[in-house]
Amino acid sequence: MTNVPNKTNDPNAFTWEKLGDIKKGRASLGEEMPVLIYRLMQYTMLDVLSKSYGNKTANEYFRKSGYLAGTEFATHVLDVQVEFSVFVANLQKTMKELKIGILRMEDYNETTGEIVLTVGEDLDCSGLPITNETVCYYDEGFISGILEVYTGKKYDVREIDCWATGDRVCRFRGVVE
Repeated sequence: MTNVPNKTNDPNAFTWEKLGDIKKGRASLGEEMPVLIYRLMQYTMLDVLSKSYGNKTANEYFRKSGYLAGTEFATHVLDVQVEFSVFVANLQKTMKELKIGILRMEDYNETTGEIVLTVGEDLDCSGLPITNETVCYYDEGFISGILEVYTGKKYDVREIDCWATGDRVCRFRGVVE
């Protein structure tokens, strides 16, 4: 993996275990929380990073964070040893169950690895005001990380349609680097 901190020397480096035992720790409140609170954390963090480092760098940090999350998610939650159609079906089911969004595959080129997918009711942006800009940088990284773990190939994933651009699904194109 590229751009992932050395987990043995960095006390702040992410490990799956740092997520803790959520069921035990939130016995009364449970594992879920409103999307409003998730977005409050996400967009205030993006605001602070943008003011400190500029929009381009802040967006890249979000993409890198999504990538790390995607690689960890694929490694710890998904079965990456199954054939492609089964993997996609499992990913669709898992994303819906976890309320991340409704994933649909639009196109996949087996020869080049290029993929186009949509996420409806996207956790990050569905319902946002229209700004005429794509905003799902975290999702770009998340999908890239998942695809890399599954295929063993580095993917560059970019959002090409977004709720914030006036579309009703987020559409992502991934190409092998």
